[in-house]
Amino acid sequence: MSTAPRQLPQRPLGDTGMRVSCLGLGTVKIGRNQGVKYPQGFALPDDASVRNILALCRDAGMNLIDTAPAYGSSEERLGQLLENRHDWVICTKVGEEFQNGESSFDFSPAHVRRSLERSLKRLRTDYLDLVLVHSDGNDEDIIRNSGCFDTLVRAKEAGLIRAFGMSTKTVAGGLLALEHTDVVMVTLNPSATDDATVVAEAHARNKGVLIKKALNSGHAIGASSEGANSDPVRASLEFVYSHAGVSSVIIGSITPGHLSNNIACVMAAAEPFPG
Repeated sequence: MSTAPRQLPQRPLGDTGMRVSCLGLGTVKIGRNQGVKYPQGFALPDDASVRNILALCRDAGMNLIDTAPAYGSSEERLGQLLENRHDWVICTKVGEEFQNGESSFDFSPAHVRRSLERSLKRLRTDYLDLVLVHSDGNDEDIIRNSGCFDTLVRAKEAGLIRAFGMSTKTVAGGLLALEHTDVVMVTLNPSATDDATVVAEAHARNKGVLIKKALNSGHAIGASSEGANSDPVRASLEFVYSHAGVSSVIIGSITPGHLSNNIACVMAAAEPFPG
């Protein structure tokens, strides 16, 4: 008798009412290969390859996709290639633009409104599940002085977005963001542990937590690890999932083998630990 393939566990995204797979697909690599910090260069995948990756994600029970205007053509390509939109939790961002090989930032209410309207068109949807402010590192100043959160609150009230948060770069910014938003995205891996404080506070407040750079932008792959577990990817993921409150880990994949290995490692690493 055949059995259905195992599905990635889902966890609550804080108190948003949404549940997300504990692994989400990062999509910078489908739209941009300039100005990235990965250890090796790469070519952008063609449409057939992206469709294949999305199908593998769906079959594994992955429902979370992370994109951004700063990820080159990522939003537009997802809008063209993503099927069954309502089966997915789409996370995009505001604040950062990437043109001619360089990033620029604008957190003004006018720019945030224009960015949201553009993302809706590019993604071919009438609502965005989650929108994060794409910080330039000045987290506290953005939160206190830009007015971007007020703009996102109004967009949420209007039904254009279901939840909002911030992709932060400082501990103080992450903690401050938790006072105003539904979700934070923070860096956490065995080499970068400062944001564990933010994860713990988010758990106490029942806020959603997305993890970026869990594999140290790909540098964990091939690194040595100590102890019985010799797989650095699994070791990094087990470290991340050992922190209560983590909703999902965002990892980019553009090859089926890499994606399948990540899914297998996540299934092995995530299940013993609390969400």
